[in-house]
Amino acid sequence: MATTTLVSGVAFGAAMVAAGFANPAVVVSQMKFESWHMFQAFLAATASSAVIYSIAEKLGYVKIQPRSSSPLGLFSRYDGNVLGGALLGAGMALSGSCPGTLYAQLATGVRTGFFALAGALAGGVLWTGYLAPLVKRRREDGAIKPESGVISETLGLSRAATLVLFEAACVAVVVATAGGVKSTTGGALIPAGAVGGLLIGLAQLVSLVTRRTMVGISGSFEDAGNHFWWLVRDGAAAEKRPRTYQNMLFAAGAGAGAWAIARALSDSVVFGAVAGPLLEVPPLRAVLGGVLMGVGSRLAGGCTSGHGISGMSLLSASSVVTIASTFGAGALVATLIY
Repeated sequence: MATTTLVSGVAFGAAMVAAGFANPAVVVSQMKFESWHMFQAFLAATASSAVIYSIAEKLGYVKIQPRSSSPLGLFSRYDGNVLGGALLGAGMALSGSCPGTLYAQLATGVRTGFFALAGALAGGVLWTGYLAPLVKRRREDGAIKPESGVISETLGLSRAATLVLFEAACVAVVVATAGGVKSTTGGALIPAGAVGGLLIGLAQLVSLVTRRTMVGISGSFEDAGNHFWWLVRDGAAAEKRPRTYQNMLFAAGAGAGAWAIARALSDSVVFGAVAGPLLEVPPLRAVLGGVLMGVGSRLAGGCTSGHGISGMSLLSASSVVTIASTFGAGALVATLIY
């Protein structure tokens, strides 16, 4: 299990760099709607992941449940997804990173990634030590339970029909935003962002084949927080050791894969996917953004990889709500601070 987790992480990290996410400007320019590279990659990765998963499920190789909601009992069964997604988006706009892209930044020596990771780890400590127990207690007191739901049920359509509509919508948005940098593949003009997204889709294929599960990286912040409190509060007592470290192992693999592919590619390839100079976010802003990403992703139960690339490819309703909240809040914050 450890080996397959590492291999899957390596593939994911390499795809992040190859997809052009080493420059924080990719995230910021997307939130400001100045460049659609990130959104094109995101949709291409999600659409290809949906096809890959559907084939694997049809073959009986894997069966994964849709992502559950993250309710708080405030205003909706998806209120935790809304609030968590908003915090995640705000953190992305502040830091110019997301829980997956920061590994591409780390691997290429972009300082913003180091500060964003430090903040995300601090967010994981804050979440596991203080906020997660509060959320758990609120759910127990109010008998609030997470629910699994898919958008096909909401639309009243079959899963197959919904998948076709979803794929068509992804392609339509990519085509409509294809005015940026493009690359030629097989005689067809394909947006560079979409090419990057297909590479991430290949990383999803590696994860499904090796681990029979889908990618997601923000759980590593929670794992790190659990291990922090195990050392601080429990004195590293063997009987209280956290039960899992798989998410941290995946993240370590992502870092290694990103570093390896960054060494293999030229700077023009790594940083040439987005117009404009390299953006370095001020350290304090990057750390604060990282904290919001760490807390927000755990409150929502996933990030742009777990909810976005993976959850939406499963047609999870909670993932659609989370990602809509993420980009909505991210766009608002980016407009205010840049």
